[in-house]
Amino acid sequence: MSEAPPAGSGSAEPGGGTPRRRAVTILLGVALTALVADLVTKHLALLTLSDREPVKLLGGAVYLTLTRNSGAAWSIGSDHTWVFPLITLGVVGWILWMALRLRSLPWAISLGLVLGGALGNLTDRIFRAPGWFVGHVVDMVSLFDPYGQVWPVFNLADSALVCGVVLAVVLELTGRQRDGSRIGKDGATEATAPADAGQRERA
Repeated sequence: MSEAPPAGSGSAEPGGGTPRRRAVTILLGVALTALVADLVTKHLALLTLSDREPVKLLGGAVYLTLTRNSGAAWSIGSDHTWVFPLITLGVVGWILWMALRLRSLPWAISLGLVLGGALGNLTDRIFRAPGWFVGHVVDMVSLFDPYGQVWPVFNLADSALVCGVVLAVVLELTGRQRDGSRIGKDGATEATAPADAGQRERA
């Protein structure tokens, strides 16, 4: 009978996922990357797009146009800007709670994208004009129209949020759990291949 692998060895854990520390590290890494990229693109947009006409790209499929949004998509809730930071803080708390059982690489990426996107727009709400917790979000990408008439003008944080949510929906529909296990067609929880392989090696 062989000895159990030492802690931190990187081997698969019961339930079929990567070790929790590694999964949380990936989550935070993805979130930090999304946040920094969002802040950089907003800074560049403010430097290069202020006081100029929209920049046409890809034959008009994409326009770069600087806007400041006090609400959500299509300026929904623009008179209640203070609500959005509270919602975002709730989302951040929910993600931190989810991380307690996190051992899935795909879920780590999904939650990292959502966290990074949420923090990117929260930064605008807190620190940008006109004031604390009522700041306007910097948006700069418009699809098929220079002024957001077809689709709301958005930023990289919005893109990260959407990609993270879409990935989460796909993971849910395919039965993949945050602890690395997977729900089969019969409703039973199954261990994923990496855990099975690790169990065979230790047999």
